[in-house]
Amino acid sequence: MCLVCFPPSDASMSPDTTKQSHWCNVAYWEHRTRVGRLYTVYEHSVSIFYDLPQGNGFCLGQLSLDHRSETVRRTRSKIGYGILLSKEPDGVWAYNRSEHPIFVNSPTLDVPNCRALIVRKVMPGYSIKVFDYEKSCLLQHAMEQDYTDGPYDPNSVRISFAKGWGPCYSRQFITSCPCWLEILLNNR
Repeated sequence: MCLVCFPPSDASMSPDTTKQSHWCNVAYWEHRTRVGRLYTVYEHSVSIFYDLPQGNGFCLGQLSLDHRSETVRRTRSKIGYGILLSKEPDGVWAYNRSEHPIFVNSPTLDVPNCRALIVRKVMPGYSIKVFDYEKSCLLQHAMEQDYTDGPYDPNSVRISFAKGWGPCYSRQFITSCPCWLEILLNNR
């Protein structure tokens, strides 16, 4: 029995359901420090951007931190229009609206039975299915990996702005990236 299945159904797309429960929370991180509170998402899509006025959504530019490094300041300025996260019947999609690449890691993007971390680079103007509900159910029991690179949840997606991480980068862990998001999917 899969406890984390997100069955696509017409009922889950009704406006009443949207108002009743959230489908994800978004945490914004600068290196190892979470900045601000969790942002709860009720609508089927959310814009996550740097500065107003980029529309409604999660404005990262409004989050304050006492001591910000120059690297973080430079990376924050590259977020621009950011991303659009969208919950679709087949999964969660991220649309890169920034002028710089984003980097994504998710349990459903990883190769099954592979111990290597896979981080996908998404160029400006492109999108990627960052979480596949059906694949998540199939992988749930097979994935018992030991992650040591920061917060990890099998129902989460990690997205870094402008800077990649992993075996192919100088930053081995996402906590070394200046600006990143953790998308925590609601398993109800």
